Amino acid sequence: MGCEKSRILLFVGLIMLTEYQLVLSTFVVEKNSFRVTSPESLKGNHDSAIGNFGIPQYGGSMAGTVVYPKQNMKGCKSFDDFGISFKSNTGALPYFVLVDRGDCFFALKVWNVQNAGAAAVLVADDIEEHLITMDTPEEDVQSAKYIQNITIPSALLDKAFGEKLKQALSDGEMLNVNLDWREYVPHPDERVEYELWTSSNDECGIKCDILMDFVKDFKGAAQILEKGGFTQFTPHYITWFCPMEFTISKQCKSQCINHGRYCAPDPEQDFSSGYEGKEVVIENLRQLCVFKVANETQKPWIWWDYVTDFQIRCPMKEKKYNKECADNVIRSLGLDSEKIEKCMGDPNADSDHPVLKEEQNAQIGKGTRGDVTILPTLIVNNRQYRGKLAKGAVLKAICSGFEETTEPAVCLSGDVETNECLNDNGGCWQDKAANISACKDTFRGRVCECPFTDGVLYKGDGYTSCIASGPGRCKVNNGGCWHETRDGHTFSACPDNGDIKCVCPPGFKGDGVTSCEDIDECDEKKVCQCPECSCKDTWGSYECTCSEDLLYIREHDTCISISKTSSEQKVAWTGVWFILIGLAIAGGGVYAVYKYRLRSYMDSEIRAIMSQYMPLDSQGEVPNHQSEDRA
Repeated sequence: MGCEKSRILLFVGLIMLTEYQLVLSTFVVEKNSFRVTSPESLKGNHDSAIGNFGIPQYGGSMAGTVVYPKQNMKGCKSFDDFGISFKSNTGALPYFVLVDRGDCFFALKVWNVQNAGAAAVLVADDIEEHLITMDTPEEDVQSAKYIQNITIPSALLDKAFGEKLKQALSDGEMLNVNLDWREYVPHPDERVEYELWTSSNDECGIKCDILMDFVKDFKGAAQILEKGGFTQFTPHYITWFCPMEFTISKQCKSQCINHGRYCAPDPEQDFSSGYEGKEVVIENLRQLCVFKVANETQKPWIWWDYVTDFQIRCPMKEKKYNKECADNVIRSLGLDSEKIEKCMGDPNADSDHPVLKEEQNAQIGKGTRGDVTILPTLIVNNRQYRGKLAKGAVLKAICSGFEETTEPAVCLSGDVETNECLNDNGGCWQDKAANISACKDTFRGRVCECPFTDGVLYKGDGYTSCIASGPGRCKVNNGGCWHETRDGHTFSACPDNGDIKCVCPPGFKGDGVTSCEDIDECDEKKVCQCPECSCKDTWGSYECTCSEDLLYIREHDTCISISKTSSEQKVAWTGVWFILIGLAIAGGGVYAVYKYRLRSYMDSEIRAIMSQYMPLDSQGEVPNHQSEDRA
C-alpha cells in the first residue's frame, strides 16, 4: 500500500511539473520529410514521426517501395511463421513495410519486419491524434534482447494518411516514397552544439543500461570533437519538484533536496531499502559541477572521464554509489574537489540552487526543440535526436549538423579512435619510475587494469593502486615497498617470498610502503640490559659496549670479564703445550728404537758377509772347500 501511495505521489509531482512546462511550451515531435513520388494522386511531402530506436540516415535519404502485408498486418509475430519475406531483388528498390499500430510494442513490430528483410518500417496510427514519438518500453526484459539490434529506420504516419496509402496499394498502385533526413538537423555554421539529458541512476532498467553503454562507447569520439573545437557539448539532468503540500512527507524527504525543490524517483521504486532519490539528485548535481569546474579550466571533455569512471567504479549494485567513491574518481582525474563542493552547496538549504534551478528551466522547450520529457534525450543543434542511442548513429547525426565542406576528418573517415593513455595516463594508476601503467587503450576507450609484466602480476583496482605480487616482485620497484640505503647498508620492506604485504625489516617500524623508521632499541630498553652495558643506537641496529675490562656477548646480551677469559686461555694453552711435548717425546723414543733396530740388523749383515773372506776373532776356522773340489 505504501509503495502504491509513493507511486501516486511521483505521478502527481510529474503531472504538476508537466503542467508547469506546458504553460511555457509544448512537446515537439521530431519529424523527417516523408515524400511520395508516385502515384500522382499522393505525390508530395508529408510528416512522419521518427522512431526513438533504429538508425535513421541523418544527412541522407532513402528511397523505397511500400508494401502492406496481407497477413500479420500489425507485425506482432514473426513473418517467417507466415512464409513472408521482404527482401528485394538485385537492382530493385528496397521494401518499406507498412504495418498497423496496436497489440504490441512499436519496437517489436520493427524487429519482426527487419528480420523479414525490409529496409524501413512505416507504422500507420489507429486513432486520430497528433503524431507521437515511438519509444522503447520502459521495463521489459524480453525486448532488451532485440532493441539494441534494430538497425533499420522507422516512422509513424497519422491515421488518415496511412489509410490513403493502404487504399492506393489496394487499388494496385505502385507506391514509391523517400524518407529524407538531409535537412533534419540544422547546420548553420562550422560548430555543432549538442547536449545530452542523462542521469547517474544505473538501476532504472533497460534504458539505464542503454544510456550507460552509450556514454562509455561514445566518450572517445566526443572528446576528439570537443578537443578539436568542432563541437560544444553540455550535459543536463532532469529533476522534478515536490508539491508544496507534500514537502514534509516521507516520500518527498527521501527523494528530494532543498526542501522538495529538486527530486528524482527512488532508483528501486522501494522506499524501505536501497538508495533514495535524493542520492541520485546529489550525484547528478556533482556531475553538473564536475562539468562546470572542468569547463572553467578549458577542459570540458573531462566530464566524460568522470561519468564513465563513476559508472565503472561506483555502481549501485556494488553499494559504492556514494560520496567517498565519487571523491576518489575526482582525485584520480586531478579535478579541484573544493571548487566542486562549493558548487554543490548545501542540499538541506531551504532555497533555490542556482545550478539545479537552471536545469529545470532548461527542460522547457525553446523554439523548435520542444520540452525534454524522455530520458535519455540527445539534442543536436537545438533539434531532438531520434533513433538508436549508439556511437555510429549519434556520430552521424552530429556530423550532419556541420555546414557543408566544414566537417572534421572524424566525420569523413570514420576513424574515431584515440590513445587516451597519452593524456595524464588516462587517469589510471602508473609507476613512472618503473615505466609501468594500468592504462590500456581500446577502440571503446581506455580501461584501467593492473598489468602483468616481466613475470610479475599486479593486483588492485587499476585506478588508485596496483601492487606487485608473486615471486620476484621485489625486483620491480622493490615491490612497491619502502627501501633505503645509508652508509653502504641497504634495508628493504619487501619480503621476496611472494607475499604482497610490505613488512618493515627487523630494527624498523612503519607501514612498510611509504616509510620504515629506525627503532631506538636503546630507548625502548629491549637490548643491552646488563648493569655494565652501555647502549648506542645505530640505523637499523644498535651497539652495546661494556665498562672496564668486560666483553659484551650479543647472543646472551651480557658482559663477561676479559681477565677471566685470559686465565682460561692460559690454562688451555698449557694443556696444548703439554700434549705437544708429550707427542714429541713419544715420537723421539719411537725414532730411537727404530734406529737401534736398523743398526743391529745392518751390523749382523755386514759381519756375515765379511766372515766369508777373513776369520773373525769370535769365529773358528772355516774349511777349505776349494781344495776338496780339486781332488
